[in-house]
Amino acid sequence: QVHLVESGGGLVQAGGSLRLSCTASGSAFSINTMGWFRQAPGKEREFVAATSWSGDLVPGVVLLEGRFTISRDNAKNTVFLQINSLKPEDTAVYYCAASGRRLAATAAQYDYWGQGTQVTVSS
Repeated sequence: QVHLVESGGGLVQAGGSLRLSCTASGSAFSINTMGWFRQAPGKEREFVAATSWSGDLVPGVVLLEGRFTISRDNAKNTVFLQINSLKPEDTAVYYCAASGRRLAATAAQYDYWGQGTQVTVSS
């Protein structure tokens, strides 16, 4: 069993930045990929990006905008999501997820989920 805890969300003004963190505990050795998703009100959950402990990067469309950066600290079983130049449309609950699969890019490929952290961007 893997337990994921996210932190770092909050209320920020447009143009600001946030750094989300997600730390895995429990059977973290079983994880191959950790990813970030987001879900805005009334919308489907959207894949943001994922990274494996060996450095593989799985970018979502959102990551390709250039405002998001995913990174990790293997020693701490932690993955980060840096979001710069925040826009109101980035408002969503951001979820961390863990998968035993390599290069997992869809929600169905993830086995464990965090509780989510709210990001609200005011205009």
